[in-house]
Amino acid sequence: MSIKHGLLALLDQGPRYGYQLRSEFEARTGSTWPLNVGQVYTTLGRLDRDGLVAPDGEDAEGHVFYRITEPGRAELRAWFDAPVSRTNPPRDELAIKLAMAVTVPGVDIATVIQGQRSHTLRALQDYTRLKTRAAEDDLAWQLVLESLIFHAEAEVRWLDHCETRLARRAAEHAPAPAVEQPAPPRKRGARR
Repeated sequence: MSIKHGLLALLDQGPRYGYQLRSEFEARTGSTWPLNVGQVYTTLGRLDRDGLVAPDGEDAEGHVFYRITEPGRAELRAWFDAPVSRTNPPRDELAIKLAMAVTVPGVDIATVIQGQRSHTLRALQDYTRLKTRAAEDDLAWQLVLESLIFHAEAEVRWLDHCETRLARRAAEHAPAPAVEQPAPPRKRGARR
């Protein structure tokens, strides 16, 4: 997630101080990705160092306001214009967990998958409920919720796929059933 670019987008709408930026960022994303105010000020410091923002005075309470600079606007436009790269995918804790679970003896991978599926389905229901209650005119929050819904749906499909792969692999590695050999024919005249 680009906190840097999120802050630049907010500053493009006018000067703000750190706590305002944090509050607006969380409001626009439905607090899905909460920010620590220290993170905001650290990022503002880097943006200032790089010439992308500049201090813009203080209020009576001593809050330092920041404004976006022209190089900051150019950076923001470049970010909006460029697609999000998929060459370095973010770490996915669930994918890592399942990759480890299939290699560690004694882990019941089916139980891990079922537990995650139940959790993800509950989250999907929660996101769907939130979406039905979200204000129609709050497009930013609607888009974030729809992204969460699509990700949860994809995760459930992927878990189904994992379960199918594991079942197929288990069937391929299962010992062949023992074939009963027919009893040898009895000789004529032999007594039982």
